[in-house]
Amino acid sequence: LICHFFLLSQMMEFNCVQFLQNKTILVTGATGFLAKVFVEKILRVQPNVKKLYLVVRASDSEAAMKRLRAEVFEKDLFKVLRENIGEENLNTLFSEKVVPVAGDISTDCFGVKDSNLRERMQKEIDIVVNVAATTNFDERYDVGLGINTFGALNVLNFAKKCVKAQLLLHVSTVVYVSLAYVCGEKSGLLREKPFAMEEIRNEAGHQLDINFEMELMKKRLKELHDQDCSDEDITLSMKELGMERAKLHGWPNTYVFTKSMGEMLIGNHRESLPLVIIRPTMITSTLSEPFPGWIEGLRTVDSVIVAYGKGVLKCFLVDVNSVCDMIPVDMVANAMITATATHAGGSGVHMVYHVGSSHQNPVTFGEIHEISVRYFTKSPLRSRNGSLIAVSKVRLISTMALFSLYMTLRFKLPLQLLKLIDIIYPWRSGDKYGDKNRKINMVMRLVELYEPYVLFKGIFDDRNTKSLCANQKEDETKTSKGSMFDFDPKGINWGDYLTSVHIPGLITHVLKK
Repeated sequence: LICHFFLLSQMMEFNCVQFLQNKTILVTGATGFLAKVFVEKILRVQPNVKKLYLVVRASDSEAAMKRLRAEVFEKDLFKVLRENIGEENLNTLFSEKVVPVAGDISTDCFGVKDSNLRERMQKEIDIVVNVAATTNFDERYDVGLGINTFGALNVLNFAKKCVKAQLLLHVSTVVYVSLAYVCGEKSGLLREKPFAMEEIRNEAGHQLDINFEMELMKKRLKELHDQDCSDEDITLSMKELGMERAKLHGWPNTYVFTKSMGEMLIGNHRESLPLVIIRPTMITSTLSEPFPGWIEGLRTVDSVIVAYGKGVLKCFLVDVNSVCDMIPVDMVANAMITATATHAGGSGVHMVYHVGSSHQNPVTFGEIHEISVRYFTKSPLRSRNGSLIAVSKVRLISTMALFSLYMTLRFKLPLQLLKLIDIIYPWRSGDKYGDKNRKINMVMRLVELYEPYVLFKGIFDDRNTKSLCANQKEDETKTSKGSMFDFDPKGINWGDYLTSVHIPGLITHVLKK
């Protein structure tokens, strides 16, 4: 297997482009941020790809194509490809290469009702790429299990029915967990290795049982329906159950817990199908392709950066010395393509790749704060009335206990005075106490969700990814800007990237829209 890996890697870039030629690839979660970049890259570098089956939630194929056009192909992301080949040729490319699939990975065979389409897919598909996920940290447990855990198993089962399938590439996530629970390590280095259910035990020593988790969720959900609980109460209860079960087994939230269980299931049931798991860290805007700074929505650390730029962030829970492990989205897409070309058709393949920066090119939260201060001091945002927003350094608090104390003294005690005023003068307009109390509760809820990330002490080992990248760099096909499939984090200058690419990208593609 090592020799096979080495030989395949000698001319990696050439092989990546050549590999994609005449391939039929299925991509789930096709309207998601990462999937869009992945699809755009394939169409731009290899228009002779045979077919792209793109799975999206929709009522039928016509509705699926409408979603794809509105949420994928009409985005700014495709402007380079549009400029290169023209609007008419781009539309022709889409119509010839893209097959919309109205489906849902939480159901068997994605719930595709058209038997002819199912059979055609199972006869034609070479590569299956699963990017579909629900990424809410505190997702409902039933939803998280349905999509992230058993949805991943459904994708695997479908891939095993594809007679030409050469590989399942599953996009997971790095896991910010108690190192002792997952790796049995306390060194702070989380290795690139598959998760095994038999290794996961809670504080009481009980082994994780995924089928039990599903049955427990179903039982709780049935109880709630039998009690005629409102939809709102059911949602809250399912969210609380997910967080409770995640923390019991050492995970910080429902998202990473259900994603990890999905990895375990497909690892256990893959049989002879080659399997590659990509675990990206915090995914940020494009570094260079198809152009610098493209992003969609506020992603994890971006919420904090934007809140600071708007002048509303006065304090924040963070260890300034903790590493913020982030990676540009185009690098993740490049790693996905390279890993696919390397391992497709391999015997006994079950590879895990951490795609991040903490091991080779770390940047701390303290450094990001300093960069943000410099950026917004020099280039302040404007308020709705057009005035410039002045920023100042944020009070950074390094423990949850100190943060809670600060919030109590700074906000909660004065809030009690406001409550008393509302009681004494009930004719005052508006519920100012209720409004401010809701805001404070929302802040505390967000801080609790982010705590495992901003205080995390671990580093994600990426020796597999480093080897893949090193072999890829040996290829002779280079451009003036570097490799066509670059995912080496050492090439990122975080100061330049944040000030010249990422923050301007947030302003252009998120705030202004």
